[in-house]
Amino acid sequence: MWANISDRLRFREASLCIVHISSRDANIFGTLSLAVADRVRARAITSVPLRGESIACVIAVSTFARGCSIEQLSRIVGLSHSATVRLVDRLATDGFLRRDAAPDRRVVAINPTPAGERAAAAIREARAAALRELLGSLSIVERVEFSRLNEKVLAAMITADSVPVRICRLCDVDGCGHDAGRCPVTEAGRRLRAEAAGG
Repeated sequence: MWANISDRLRFREASLCIVHISSRDANIFGTLSLAVADRVRARAITSVPLRGESIACVIAVSTFARGCSIEQLSRIVGLSHSATVRLVDRLATDGFLRRDAAPDRRVVAINPTPAGERAAAAIREARAAALRELLGSLSIVERVEFSRLNEKVLAAMITADSVPVRICRLCDVDGCGHDAGRCPVTEAGRRLRAEAAGG
C-alpha cells in the first residue's frame, strides 16, 4: 500500500494533525459557548432581580409560552413538575406571574403580570446588548457566515429526544425569524416530524 516509510510517516503526521485540529476546534467551541452564556447571564442578572431558571421562566411566559400549563413550563425550564410549581409560586408572590383560568379546568394558565412583562423586556435587551458586543469583532461578511454555521449546528442538535422550547428558552422569537419559517430549531423539528410521518 505504501511506497516507502516516508509515505507512512507523512500519512501519520497528517492524521495526527487532523485529530489535533478537531480537538482544538471542539475545545474553542466549548469555551466560546460557556463564555457567551456567562456574559449573557451576567448582563441579565444586573437588569432584573431574578436568578437561574426564573429568568427563562419569565422570558418564556412573556413570549412564546403565554398561557402555558405547569407541565408545559416544566419542559421549558428543565425542572420537575413540583419544582416548577414552586418556581411559579415564588414568581407569582414576587408579582411577575399570575395564574389564570384555562379552557381545561384541570390546569391553570400561566401568564405574565405587567411587572413580568417589564422584566422580560429588560432581560431581552440585556441579552441582545451582550450578544451585539460579542459579535462586534466580526465583519458583516463574517457575521453572515458565522450565523450560517450556527444555524447548521443548532439544526443538527434537534433529535427525536430534543426539547426545542428548552433550547430556545431565552430566544428573541422575532429576531430568529420563527414566524417567518427561518428558525433553525423550529424548522429542524418540523423536518424531523415530517420524516417520522413518512412525508
